[in-house]
Amino acid sequence: MKSVSDFLVSISSLRFNRTVIVIGARLADFISVLRRILIVDDESDLVELVKFRLAGLGCEFIVAGDGVQALSQARQFKPNLILLDILLPDLDGLSVCEILRRQPATKKIPIIFMSALSGNVTRRTVAMQADDFFTKPLDLPRLEQRVGELLNGDS
Repeated sequence: MKSVSDFLVSISSLRFNRTVIVIGARLADFISVLRRILIVDDESDLVELVKFRLAGLGCEFIVAGDGVQALSQARQFKPNLILLDILLPDLDGLSVCEILRRQPATKKIPIIFMSALSGNVTRRTVAMQADDFFTKPLDLPRLEQRVGELLNGDS
């Protein structure tokens, strides 16, 4: 797989440069097929750990530290998958999920909950059509496998 640096070109003249246009179009195609994962958690160490573990999937990561920012990022970037903590500042993850499921542009995005909570919460996640639930501390190999399945359309 090519990296973004393979497509970098400098423009040294003001004349129309066909090569730059072609490379720019290829770069746009490359970026548009790059899958995006929105990670929503207020614990920066956990976010970095998850990004490190999932880096091998070749995805772009978008990070939100609270529920309101998560809604904004989901609408703006239309991620292919959302990893969502439940206990968040401003707006909790269950409310974020409920709002995303009501909006046509985001209702089909797979959502995996990550939380230290368990029990009753897992029943609510199923009722909200979350795709999976992981308790913290995370089982990272299983998370990586599940994320890969959902990104590839294997429910």
